[in-house]
Amino acid sequence: MTKSRRLASENKLQPGSPTDPVVFGKYVLHGLIARGGMAEVYRARLQQPEADANLLAIKVMRPQLAREARFVDMFNREGQLAMLLRNRSIVTTYEVGRIEGRHYIAMEYIGGRDLTQLLRRCQESNSRIPVPHAVYIASRICEGLHFAHNLTGNDGRPLNIVNRDVSPSNVRLSYDGDVKLLDFGIAQALMKFTSEIGVLKGKFSYMSPEQIRGMPLDARTDVFSTGIILHEMLTTEKLFRGDTEFALMEKVRKADIPPPSRFNRRVNEELDQIVRRALSRDVNQRYQTTAEFGANLDALLEGYRFDPKELRQFMRQMFRKEYAKESDDLALMRESMVEEEPTEPPTAPHEMGQPGSQPPMEPPPQRAPSVPSTTSQPQQPVTAEQQRKPGFWARFRRKKQ
Repeated sequence: MTKSRRLASENKLQPGSPTDPVVFGKYVLHGLIARGGMAEVYRARLQQPEADANLLAIKVMRPQLAREARFVDMFNREGQLAMLLRNRSIVTTYEVGRIEGRHYIAMEYIGGRDLTQLLRRCQESNSRIPVPHAVYIASRICEGLHFAHNLTGNDGRPLNIVNRDVSPSNVRLSYDGDVKLLDFGIAQALMKFTSEIGVLKGKFSYMSPEQIRGMPLDARTDVFSTGIILHEMLTTEKLFRGDTEFALMEKVRKADIPPPSRFNRRVNEELDQIVRRALSRDVNQRYQTTAEFGANLDALLEGYRFDPKELRQFMRQMFRKEYAKESDDLALMRESMVEEEPTEPPTAPHEMGQPGSQPPMEPPPQRAPSVPSTTSQPQQPVTAEQQRKPGFWARFRRKKQ
C-alpha cells in the first residue's frame, strides 16, 4: 500500500489519518475518534482489495487493562455476546479478536456524536433538544433494549441480558438520524474492574435504586436508566447530582423525581407521567418492560407527527463544523483508497504469449458486505433487515474492481 505505514513501535499504536492509514492486522486505521478509560476507538476498514469498503470502528483495549486476565475474559465473552445483537437500534458488532497482542472489537462505524456531546452542546448554546426528538430517541433506546432483553440462545432459552450501563455516553446519534446503543453487554466487565477516578461516579448517575443497593437486577433497571436519559434530554439538566459519591448514591436510592415540566414548559402532563412512571423507585410500579415504555412513547409521538428526518437535520445543524469535517475526512479517505490500488490492471502474461505463463485467476465471487469473524462462536444468519446500513455511508462505498 503506497499510503500505509506500519506500526511505529510495539508499545504505541499509531492512529493513522484519512490520507495516511496505518496497518493493523487485516485492517487499516484512519485515525483516532474516541478515547475512554477502557479503550481507544479508531476509524478503520478492511485492507483487502476485494473487501467491502464500508467503514468500521475498531475498539482497542488499553494495554494496562489487558494485563488483567479476568477483564480480558469478560471483554471477549461479552463482545461475542454483542455479536448476536442484530437490531437497528444497536451498533452491530462483527468481530472480537487480538492483533499483535492487542484485544479489539470490530463494529460498524456510526458517523455522528454521542448523546453526552449533544447535551453538552445544548448547554453551551443555551438550547434544548426538541421534545419530539427526545421522545423519539428514548423510544429507539427502548427498542434496542427490548430486543436484547428477549434474545434467546440456540436452544431457545432466554439469555436474560440486562445492559446495566444505559447512559448518554453509550447512545450514538448519527448525522443520518439513526439512534444506536453502544457497548452493549460489556458494562459489567468495566464496572467490576475499573477504579479510575470519576468513572464510577459518572456511572452512579444512571443507575437504578436497586442497582445502587446491590440487589438482583432485571430488565426494569434498564427502564429506570432510560427514564433518567429521557428526563435529562427534556430538561438539559443532570437528574442526580452529589458532591460526593455517597451523596450521589443517596439521591439515587431515594429517587425523588421532579417532573420534567418544572424545567421545560413544553413538556405536557402525559409525558410527565410517562417519565415519572419509568423512574418509579418501586420496581413493581415502574414499566415492567422496555416494550411497554416504548409503546407509550410511540403513542405520544404520533401526536407530534414527528419525521425521523428531523433528527438528521437537527444533528447536522447542532454539529455543523463536525459534520463538515466528517464529510471532508471521508472524501480524503476515498482518495487514499484509490491511490492504494493500480489505476490499470497489469497485462496478464498469457496475453503476451510468454511461455509457461499461468491462466488468469478467476475474479473473486461477489459477496454480501460482511466482516469475517475469527472467533469460534458461529454467527446467526443475517436477514435483510440486519443488512441495513446507514444511508450516509452508502454514498462512499467503493466499486468492486
